Amino acid sequence: MNRDMVTILALTTLWTLVVAAIGGAILWQFRRRSLRITMIVAALAPMAAALAAVMQSVRAMFISEHDSWVVLWTLAFAALLGLGMSVLLGQWISTGSREVGRRLRHLGTSYEPSEVRSGAVPAELAALTEELELTRRKLAASNERERALESSRRELVAFMSHDLRTPLAGLRAVSEGLEDGVVDDVPGALRQMRSTVDRMTGLVDDLFELSRLSAAPLPRRRSAVSLRELAEDVAGENGEHARAFGVRLALSTPGGDDRLAVQGDPDELTRAVTNLVGNAIRHTESGGTVTLTVDREADGRVRLAVTDACGGIPTDDLDRVFDVGWRGDEQRTPANAAGSSGGGLGLAIARGVVESHDGTIGVTNVAGGCAFQIDLPPVSANN
Repeated sequence: MNRDMVTILALTTLWTLVVAAIGGAILWQFRRRSLRITMIVAALAPMAAALAAVMQSVRAMFISEHDSWVVLWTLAFAALLGLGMSVLLGQWISTGSREVGRRLRHLGTSYEPSEVRSGAVPAELAALTEELELTRRKLAASNERERALESSRRELVAFMSHDLRTPLAGLRAVSEGLEDGVVDDVPGALRQMRSTVDRMTGLVDDLFELSRLSAAPLPRRRSAVSLRELAEDVAGENGEHARAFGVRLALSTPGGDDRLAVQGDPDELTRAVTNLVGNAIRHTESGGTVTLTVDREADGRVRLAVTDACGGIPTDDLDRVFDVGWRGDEQRTPANAAGSSGGGLGLAIARGVVESHDGTIGVTNVAGGCAFQIDLPPVSANN
């Protein structure tokens, strides 16, 4: 009896290896074909090996003819079941693979949301499809940002062209008048030329500053800066400017000895706050008030706010206020634009400075105007 079992085991092993070799050869031949075919071959190969082993056992009279038919019918139904399940599974995988391929083909060419196609697909392919959709959303957001930046650059070039053309035309007219000797007030003409050159220099300085802030930040030596003292200095320096526009400039600071210290570059922070205050003064009607407030929030951060009486900013423009070259209304002409030199760069520079100091900047509409707010992390007590 033991000898018969050894023989049966040996024959079964032999036929299993033979069928495995044939099945492997078939799989190799169909390796570049549909996954469905390879799954059918893989499902039928064990049935074929079992059938060959049973037939050999019948021939060697280890199994009776009656028992062999029972086994053969069992194997036949099992083969049909395996074939059906392999076809169904292959259909699921093929559907999922086609969906993944479709998304891959449109990943770099289309940023529109992909059509959601229902169907039973394996969890791995479903997860891959979700990752592709997430990647598409990221690419779409990146593409939208790129378009916004490109639009902003085009606006900046157009504004800069206008802002440079106007003073250059004035310089040319004055210089030609001096050359032809038709200008009676020569000192006045020279002062006008000097003022125009100063304004153009300020515009170029703003462009360089914005370019520097937009580039990769370089390591800088930062020190403790009293935002309270900085606000007092900015208010004092812009007092005469406010009076020239008929605007009252008010300063509000908390009581006590808190210096409201932050870690940063005093020159950069001064420029950012000056840009905000200058912008508020220029857009506040005569008789209005611009308030510069600095205080400490409950979480320890230092907040500086500039509130004007400009009448408010349209809701659709609130998200664009800090874009390069943005001008919200027709009154923001070269002589009136936001920023120090009329190029529409002041607010963009302020945002760059604040973000380089790990702070946040924003604007909201308030009664009669708008409020620009800067939040900066506080300096540690030992500094």
